Amino acid sequence: MGPKTSERLAFVLLLLTPALWSVNYLVARLAPGEIAPHMLALGRWALAACVLGVFAFAELKAKRHLILKNAWHYLVLGALGMWVCGAWVYIGARSTSATNIALIYSLSPAFIVLCASVWLHEKLRGIQWLGIALAMAGLVHVVIKGQWGNLLAVRFVAGDLWILACAFSWAGYALLMKRWPTDFSPMARLVLTAIGGCIVLLPFTVIEAMSDLPLTQTLWGWKSFALIVASGLLPGALAYWAYGAAQKSLGAARTAMALYMGPLYGALLGWAVLGEAVSAYHAIGAALILPGLYLASLSPKSA
Repeated sequence: MGPKTSERLAFVLLLLTPALWSVNYLVARLAPGEIAPHMLALGRWALAACVLGVFAFAELKAKRHLILKNAWHYLVLGALGMWVCGAWVYIGARSTSATNIALIYSLSPAFIVLCASVWLHEKLRGIQWLGIALAMAGLVHVVIKGQWGNLLAVRFVAGDLWILACAFSWAGYALLMKRWPTDFSPMARLVLTAIGGCIVLLPFTVIEAMSDLPLTQTLWGWKSFALIVASGLLPGALAYWAYGAAQKSLGAARTAMALYMGPLYGALLGWAVLGEAVSAYHAIGAALILPGLYLASLSPKSA
């Protein structure tokens, strides 16, 4: 495969990745009444770990003596990336739309830049602060449904707050992935992190199954299994593989642009499959969030 063909394939994968991730927003909206949130997250990442583990098995076997070296890293990363950004998304989806999930989640890059400034002491330029301000304004506009004139009377939807917590958690996950060194390739590290996430998820899944709370019971059947398989293969194993392959060819900066397409795919899937209405406040929020994310993500040199 020549360089040009390889780059074309990478761009196809770049377009495909956010579409695959957006399938998880659809799964989240279809799951209530079929499968409990923690059970779905556990099934998703157990399946993804098994699929990706096939390709990473040789490395994991060769470096098995290094797995326990930073085992607690995988538990922390698994808690942030697979528990909070897994089960909590499914909990939040009970009371908010797929479009809102996609828009709020797309703020993660801005949170990453902001946290890097505070925690890692990375200096930000004025245009990056402007980008963060625009993105935050867009977030508030979506959450309050554009009701700025009646801001104090706005009733926040619980689902939006769950998803906001997930966006912050993903920022923490990304920063720790950058800060903590590793002896493993990205795929092998993801497998170990997914296993760590499953370990964290397991007790919550058991507690959830033993409770009598609404929407915490799983109705085992083809629908619940289909949701696990769809979330484990598409936004799980396949999306992460596609993102890694695109990043290898195009570089981290250009590949990060894939995150900006998430709201578009999320809104389209929500409209086409779930019949969710796309309102004017969604469009205005996106018009603030997406340029804001671009400006916030500029490197200090280009900013």
